[in-house]
Amino acid sequence: MEFAALVDVNAEALQTAGEKLGLPASALFTDPQKAFESVEADFCCIVTPPQFHRGAVELAAARGLDILSEKPIAATWDDTVSVYKTVKQAGVRMLVTQNYRYTPRILTLKKAIAQLGQVNYAVGRYASDYRVRGSWGAEFRHTMPHSLLVEGGIHHFDQLRNLTNGDAETISGYEWHPGFVRGAQGGFGGGDSFEGEPCALFVMQMHNGTFAHYEGNNLASGKTNSWHGEAYRVECEGGAAILDSDHKVWILSRENGELKEREIEPVMVEFAGHSAMPQQFLDWLEGGEAPPTILDDNIKSNATLFAAITASEEKRVVNVREMLESALEK
Repeated sequence: MEFAALVDVNAEALQTAGEKLGLPASALFTDPQKAFESVEADFCCIVTPPQFHRGAVELAAARGLDILSEKPIAATWDDTVSVYKTVKQAGVRMLVTQNYRYTPRILTLKKAIAQLGQVNYAVGRYASDYRVRGSWGAEFRHTMPHSLLVEGGIHHFDQLRNLTNGDAETISGYEWHPGFVRGAQGGFGGGDSFEGEPCALFVMQMHNGTFAHYEGNNLASGKTNSWHGEAYRVECEGGAAILDSDHKVWILSRENGELKEREIEPVMVEFAGHSAMPQQFLDWLEGGEAPPTILDDNIKSNATLFAAITASEEKRVVNVREMLESALEK
Protein backbone atom coordinates (compact mmCIF):
# COMPACT_ATOMS: atom_id res chain seq x y z
CA MET A 1 0.00 0.00 0.00
CA GLU A 2 1.32 3.44 -0.97
CA PHE A 3 0.04 6.82 0.16
CA ALA A 4 -1.02 9.07 -2.71
CA ALA A 5 -1.82 12.11 -0.55
CA LEU A 6 -2.63 13.28 2.97
CA VAL A 7 -5.30 15.70 4.18
CA ASP A 8 -5.22 17.44 7.56
CA VAL A 9 -6.61 20.82 8.56
CA ASN A 10 -3.71 21.12 11.01
CA ALA A 11 -0.85 22.29 8.77
CA GLU A 12 1.85 21.42 11.30
CA ALA A 13 0.58 17.87 11.81
CA LEU A 14 0.20 17.52 8.04
CA GLN A 15 3.80 18.53 7.43
CA THR A 16 5.10 16.15 10.10
CA ALA A 17 3.13 13.21 8.69
CA GLY A 18 4.13 14.07 5.14
CA GLU A 19 7.81 14.08 6.05
CA LYS A 20 7.49 10.77 7.86
CA LEU A 21 5.90 9.18 4.78
CA GLY A 22 8.25 10.87 2.34
CA LEU A 23 5.48 12.66 0.44
CA PRO A 24 6.13 15.80 -1.62
CA ALA A 25 4.45 19.10 -0.76
CA SER A 26 2.15 18.65 -3.77
CA ALA A 27 0.60 15.61 -2.04
CA LEU A 28 -0.25 17.48 1.18
CA PHE A 29 -3.62 19.21 1.51
CA THR A 30 -5.45 21.19 4.17
CA ASP A 31 -8.57 21.35 1.96
CA PRO A 32 -10.21 17.93 1.45
CA GLN A 33 -12.24 19.17 -1.53
CA LYS A 34 -9.06 20.08 -3.42
CA ALA A 35 -7.47 16.76 -2.53
CA PHE A 36 -10.34 14.70 -3.89
CA GLU A 37 -10.50 16.84 -7.04
CA SER A 38 -6.82 16.50 -7.92
CA VAL A 39 -5.41 13.24 -6.52
CA GLU A 40 -5.57 9.88 -8.29
CA ALA A 41 -6.08 7.11 -5.74
CA ASP A 42 -7.61 3.64 -5.42
CA PHE A 43 -9.27 4.15 -2.05
CA CYS A 44 -9.62 6.54 0.88
CA CYS A 45 -8.80 6.15 4.59
CA ILE A 46 -10.78 8.32 7.03
CA VAL A 47 -9.26 8.90 10.47
CA THR A 48 -10.84 12.24 11.42
CA PRO A 49 -12.93 12.88 14.54
CA PRO A 50 -16.43 11.36 14.05
CA GLN A 51 -18.22 14.62 13.26
CA PHE A 52 -16.24 14.92 10.01
CA HIS A 53 -16.80 11.38 8.72
CA ARG A 54 -19.93 12.14 6.73
CA GLY A 55 -18.32 14.92 4.68
CA ALA A 56 -15.27 12.79 3.91
CA VAL A 57 -17.42 9.84 2.87
CA GLU A 58 -19.46 12.04 0.55
CA LEU A 59 -16.29 13.30 -1.16
CA ALA A 60 -14.86 9.79 -1.50
CA ALA A 61 -18.11 8.31 -2.79
CA ALA A 62 -18.46 11.08 -5.37
CA ARG A 63 -15.06 10.04 -6.74
CA GLY A 64 -15.99 6.36 -6.68
CA LEU A 65 -13.36 5.54 -4.06
CA ASP A 66 -13.69 2.60 -1.68
CA ILE A 67 -13.40 3.58 1.98
CA LEU A 68 -11.61 2.34 5.10
CA SER A 69 -12.94 4.43 7.98
CA GLU A 70 -12.37 4.75 11.68
CA LYS A 71 -15.27 3.99 13.98
CA PRO A 72 -17.97 5.10 14.55
CA ILE A 73 -19.51 5.45 11.11
CA ALA A 74 -20.51 9.02 12.07
CA ALA A 75 -21.14 11.20 15.11
CA THR A 76 -24.96 11.13 14.93
CA TRP A 77 -27.59 8.63 13.85
CA ASP A 78 -28.81 10.88 11.03
CA ASP A 79 -25.26 11.17 9.69
CA THR A 80 -24.74 7.42 10.07
CA VAL A 81 -27.81 6.67 7.98
CA SER A 82 -26.75 9.28 5.42
CA VAL A 83 -23.29 7.67 5.14
CA TYR A 84 -24.87 4.26 4.61
CA LYS A 85 -27.16 5.51 1.84
CA THR A 86 -24.38 7.53 0.18
CA VAL A 87 -22.10 4.50 0.03
CA LYS A 88 -24.85 2.26 -1.30
CA GLN A 89 -25.96 4.73 -3.96
CA ALA A 90 -22.37 5.25 -5.12
CA GLY A 91 -21.72 1.51 -5.30
CA VAL A 92 -18.44 1.75 -3.38
CA ARG A 93 -17.22 -0.52 -0.60
CA MET A 94 -16.68 0.59 2.99
CA LEU A 95 -14.97 -1.17 5.90
CA VAL A 96 -15.18 0.22 9.44
CA THR A 97 -12.18 -0.17 11.74
CA GLN A 98 -13.17 -2.32 14.71
CA ASN A 99 -9.63 -3.34 15.54
CA TYR A 100 -10.42 -4.59 19.04
CA ARG A 101 -12.00 -7.71 17.55
CA TYR A 102 -8.59 -8.78 16.27
CA THR A 103 -6.32 -8.44 19.29
CA PRO A 104 -4.80 -11.72 20.52
CA ARG A 105 -6.64 -11.41 23.84
CA ILE A 106 -10.06 -11.26 22.15
CA LEU A 107 -9.21 -13.97 19.62
CA THR A 108 -8.21 -16.16 22.57
CA LEU A 109 -11.46 -15.33 24.36
CA LYS A 110 -13.41 -16.34 21.26
CA LYS A 111 -11.46 -19.61 21.21
CA ALA A 112 -12.53 -20.27 24.82
CA ILE A 113 -16.18 -19.43 24.15
CA ALA A 114 -16.25 -21.87 21.24
CA GLN A 115 -15.51 -24.70 23.70
CA LEU A 116 -18.42 -23.96 26.02
CA GLY A 117 -21.61 -24.46 24.02
CA GLN A 118 -24.34 -21.85 23.79
CA VAL A 119 -23.80 -18.39 25.23
CA ASN A 120 -26.21 -17.31 27.95
CA TYR A 121 -24.97 -13.74 28.46
CA ALA A 122 -21.86 -11.57 28.24
CA VAL A 123 -20.69 -8.81 30.56
CA GLY A 124 -18.22 -6.13 29.48
CA ARG A 125 -16.44 -3.63 31.71
CA TYR A 126 -14.39 -0.65 30.57
CA ALA A 127 -12.97 1.80 33.12
CA SER A 128 -10.37 4.56 32.66
CA ASP A 129 -9.13 7.28 34.94
CA TYR A 130 -9.55 10.40 32.80
CA ARG A 131 -10.40 12.72 35.66
CA VAL A 132 -7.79 15.23 34.44
CA ARG A 133 -8.71 17.32 31.40
CA GLY A 134 -6.79 16.21 28.33
CA SER A 135 -5.79 12.82 29.76
CA TRP A 136 -7.89 11.01 27.12
CA GLY A 137 -5.42 11.94 24.42
CA ALA A 138 -7.34 14.72 22.66
CA GLU A 139 -9.34 17.72 23.82
CA PHE A 140 -12.39 16.95 21.65
CA ARG A 141 -13.04 13.76 23.64
CA HIS A 142 -13.50 15.86 26.78
CA THR A 143 -15.82 18.41 25.16
CA MET A 144 -18.04 16.38 22.82
CA PRO A 145 -21.51 15.14 23.86
CA HIS A 146 -21.91 11.41 24.53
CA SER A 147 -18.11 11.14 24.64
CA LEU A 148 -17.88 7.76 26.35
CA LEU A 149 -20.33 6.05 24.02
CA VAL A 150 -19.37 7.68 20.71
CA GLU A 151 -15.59 7.47 21.20
CA GLY A 152 -15.40 4.34 23.35
CA GLY A 153 -18.69 2.53 23.70
CA ILE A 154 -18.90 1.84 19.98
CA HIS A 155 -15.91 -0.51 20.43
CA HIS A 156 -17.57 -2.23 23.38
CA PHE A 157 -21.03 -2.61 21.86
CA ASP A 158 -19.39 -4.07 18.76
CA GLN A 159 -17.34 -6.41 20.93
CA LEU A 160 -20.40 -7.66 22.77
CA ARG A 161 -22.00 -8.41 19.39
CA ASN A 162 -18.82 -10.24 18.45
CA LEU A 163 -18.69 -12.31 21.66
CA THR A 164 -22.37 -13.29 21.66
CA ASN A 165 -22.67 -13.67 17.87
CA GLY A 166 -25.83 -11.63 18.32
CA ASP A 167 -27.32 -8.35 17.17
CA ALA A 168 -29.01 -6.11 19.72
CA GLU A 169 -32.78 -6.47 19.55
CA THR A 170 -33.48 -4.06 22.40
CA ILE A 171 -31.40 -1.87 24.71
CA SER A 172 -32.10 -0.01 27.93
CA GLY A 173 -30.02 1.88 30.45
CA TYR A 174 -28.34 5.21 31.09
CA GLU A 175 -25.37 7.37 30.23
CA TRP A 176 -24.74 10.22 32.66
CA HIS A 177 -22.40 12.82 34.10
CA PRO A 178 -22.19 12.26 37.88
CA GLY A 179 -21.60 15.98 38.43
CA PHE A 180 -24.53 17.21 36.35
CA VAL A 181 -26.96 14.75 37.99
CA ARG A 182 -25.91 16.42 41.25
CA GLY A 183 -26.49 19.90 39.87
CA ALA A 184 -23.05 21.04 38.66
CA GLN A 185 -20.23 19.82 36.42
CA GLY A 186 -17.83 19.91 39.34
CA GLY A 187 -20.31 18.32 41.71
CA PHE A 188 -18.46 15.02 41.54
CA GLY A 189 -14.72 14.48 41.83
CA GLY A 190 -13.09 14.68 38.41
CA GLY A 191 -16.35 15.68 36.74
CA ASP A 192 -14.94 18.96 35.45
CA SER A 193 -12.81 16.89 33.06
CA PHE A 194 -15.84 16.20 30.83
CA GLU A 195 -18.60 18.28 29.31
CA GLY A 196 -20.37 15.19 27.96
CA GLU A 197 -21.38 11.97 29.68
CA PRO A 198 -18.42 9.90 30.98
CA CYS A 199 -20.39 7.02 32.57
CA ALA A 200 -22.82 4.39 31.28
CA LEU A 201 -24.68 1.19 32.19
CA PHE A 202 -26.74 -0.68 29.59
CA VAL A 203 -28.46 -4.05 29.11
CA MET A 204 -29.10 -5.57 25.68
CA GLN A 205 -31.32 -8.41 24.55
CA MET A 206 -29.77 -9.96 21.46
CA HIS A 207 -31.64 -11.48 18.54
CA ASN A 208 -30.33 -15.02 19.20
CA GLY A 209 -31.54 -15.43 22.79
CA THR A 210 -28.39 -14.11 24.46
CA PHE A 211 -28.12 -11.02 26.65
CA ALA A 212 -25.32 -8.53 27.26
CA HIS A 213 -24.45 -5.96 29.92
CA TYR A 214 -22.11 -3.01 29.45
CA GLU A 215 -20.40 -0.92 32.13
CA GLY A 216 -18.39 2.11 31.00
CA ASN A 217 -16.64 4.68 33.18
CA ASN A 218 -14.14 7.41 32.28
CA LEU A 219 -13.97 8.68 35.86
CA ALA A 220 -12.69 5.45 37.40
CA SER A 221 -11.19 5.98 40.84
CA GLY A 222 -10.49 2.31 41.60
CA LYS A 223 -9.57 -0.67 39.42
CA THR A 224 -9.26 0.26 35.77
CA ASN A 225 -9.93 -1.83 32.66
CA SER A 226 -8.77 0.69 30.13
CA TRP A 227 -7.96 0.36 26.44
CA HIS A 228 -6.85 -3.14 25.45
CA GLY A 229 -7.49 -4.16 29.05
CA GLU A 230 -11.30 -4.33 29.11
CA ALA A 231 -12.78 -7.10 31.20
CA TYR A 232 -15.25 -9.57 29.69
CA ARG A 233 -17.09 -12.50 31.23
CA VAL A 234 -19.11 -14.76 28.96
CA GLU A 235 -21.41 -17.22 30.71
CA CYS A 236 -22.11 -20.32 28.64
CA GLU A 237 -23.68 -23.78 28.97
CA GLY A 238 -20.38 -25.46 29.74
CA GLY A 239 -18.75 -22.79 31.90
CA ALA A 240 -17.63 -19.18 31.88
CA ALA A 241 -14.90 -17.63 29.73
CA ILE A 242 -13.15 -14.78 31.55
CA LEU A 243 -10.71 -12.10 30.41
CA ASP A 244 -9.31 -9.27 32.54
CA SER A 245 -6.61 -6.61 32.29
CA ASP A 246 -3.84 -9.20 32.73
CA HIS A 247 -4.80 -10.41 29.21
CA LYS A 248 -5.09 -14.01 30.37
CA VAL A 249 -8.16 -16.00 29.32
CA TRP A 250 -9.59 -18.56 31.71
CA ILE A 251 -12.38 -21.09 31.53
CA LEU A 252 -14.18 -21.65 34.83
CA SER A 253 -16.49 -24.64 35.06
CA ARG A 254 -18.11 -26.78 37.73
CA GLU A 255 -17.52 -30.52 37.78
CA ASN A 256 -19.23 -32.62 40.46
CA GLY A 257 -19.80 -29.47 42.51
CA GLU A 258 -16.16 -28.42 42.33
CA LEU A 259 -14.92 -25.29 40.57
CA LYS A 260 -12.27 -25.97 37.93
CA GLU A 261 -10.03 -23.31 36.34
CA ARG A 262 -8.16 -23.71 33.07
CA GLU A 263 -6.03 -21.11 31.29
CA ILE A 264 -6.37 -20.97 27.50
CA GLU A 265 -3.28 -20.88 25.32
CA PRO A 266 -3.05 -17.47 23.59
CA VAL A 267 -3.93 -17.17 19.93
CA MET A 268 -1.21 -15.48 17.90
CA VAL A 269 -1.72 -14.06 14.40
CA GLU A 270 0.43 -12.25 11.86
CA PHE A 271 -1.85 -9.22 11.64
CA ALA A 272 -3.41 -8.16 14.94
CA GLY A 273 -5.41 -5.16 16.11
CA HIS A 274 -5.11 -2.13 13.83
CA SER A 275 -2.82 -3.91 11.37
CA ALA A 276 -5.54 -6.49 10.74
CA MET A 277 -7.85 -3.87 9.27
CA PRO A 278 -5.87 -2.72 6.19
CA GLN A 279 -4.92 -6.34 5.54
CA GLN A 280 -8.61 -7.36 5.50
CA PHE A 281 -9.53 -4.31 3.43
CA LEU A 282 -6.89 -4.90 0.74
CA ASP A 283 -7.74 -8.60 0.52
CA TRP A 284 -11.39 -7.63 0.02
CA LEU A 285 -10.58 -5.11 -2.70
CA GLU A 286 -8.55 -7.76 -4.49
CA GLY A 287 -11.51 -10.14 -4.63
CA GLY A 288 -11.32 -11.82 -1.24
CA GLU A 289 -14.09 -12.45 1.25
CA ALA A 290 -15.88 -9.46 2.75
CA PRO A 291 -14.54 -8.75 6.29
CA PRO A 292 -16.86 -8.99 9.32
CA THR A 293 -17.08 -5.23 9.97
CA ILE A 294 -18.13 -4.00 6.53
CA LEU A 295 -20.68 -1.18 6.51
CA ASP A 296 -23.67 -3.52 6.13
CA ASP A 297 -22.80 -5.28 9.37
CA ASN A 298 -21.20 -2.49 11.36
CA ILE A 299 -24.23 -0.25 11.04
CA LYS A 300 -25.83 -2.67 13.54
CA SER A 301 -23.18 -1.75 16.13
CA ASN A 302 -23.77 1.92 15.39
CA ALA A 303 -27.53 1.44 15.69
CA THR A 304 -26.91 -0.07 19.14
CA LEU A 305 -24.82 2.98 20.08
CA PHE A 306 -27.41 5.56 19.08
CA ALA A 307 -30.28 3.49 20.44
CA ALA A 308 -28.44 3.53 23.77
CA ILE A 309 -28.31 7.33 23.68
CA THR A 310 -32.04 7.45 22.91
CA ALA A 311 -32.83 4.92 25.66
CA SER A 312 -31.04 7.10 28.20
CA GLU A 313 -32.51 10.40 27.02
CA GLU A 314 -36.07 9.07 26.88
CA LYS A 315 -35.80 6.67 29.84
CA ARG A 316 -37.20 3.71 27.93
CA VAL A 317 -36.38 0.45 26.22
CA VAL A 318 -35.48 1.04 22.56
CA ASN A 319 -36.05 -1.57 19.86
CA VAL A 320 -32.75 -1.41 17.97
CA ARG A 321 -33.86 -3.58 15.06
CA GLU A 322 -36.97 -1.51 14.41
CA MET A 323 -34.98 1.73 14.64
CA LEU A 324 -32.50 0.46 12.04
CA GLU A 325 -35.13 -0.94 9.68
CA SER A 326 -37.17 2.26 9.86
CA ALA A 327 -34.17 4.46 9.10
CA LEU A 328 -33.02 2.44 6.10
CA GLU A 329 -36.52 2.27 4.58
CA LYS A 330 -36.88 6.06 4.35
